[in-house]
Amino acid sequence: MELPTPQDLRERRTSLDLTQSALAERADVSQPLIARIEGGDVDPRLSTLRRIVEALDEVEGGVVRARDIMHESVISVAPDHSVREAVDLMEEEAYSQLPVIQNGTPVGSISFSDVNQAGEDAADLPVSEVMSESFPPVSPDATVDEIRNLLEHYKAVVVTDGGDAVGIITEADLAAQLS
Repeated sequence: MELPTPQDLRERRTSLDLTQSALAERADVSQPLIARIEGGDVDPRLSTLRRIVEALDEVEGGVVRARDIMHESVISVAPDHSVREAVDLMEEEAYSQLPVIQNGTPVGSISFSDVNQAGEDAADLPVSEVMSESFPPVSPDATVDEIRNLLEHYKAVVVTDGGDAVGIITEADLAAQLS
């Protein structure tokens, strides 16, 4: 990954007809910091540079965020629901896994695989006894690249705001967005 130079940032900002103040507001940094970065007077932290570049990408329309592709309706079960209830809900909704949510907060996940591993007598057990780790949380501002990286290792990601689940994204959602 090649990092943009101060000149690159200035040229990109001006080509988008953005003032330093407008860019600063979008990147959640101060206008004097933008001026100092563009002037080569300060070497920004990588996290600051990332916010500036993402703000520029957003203006160009090149960045899709979690909030743009998530399902706002999060079908879930609670840890104290029975495994039978979870299986019935997965079958009814045609999902192979569900987040386990308690008081709005993701605490685990359950899948047909988890149920099969639990054995024949698992139907009356609480979900908490057979569930797996929670799907990783992402903010509504997470980029498609961040989500794609997580989906290489997990079946889904839960979009959270203030710790509460506000959406969910699966590989199928990401594939639909990219096609």
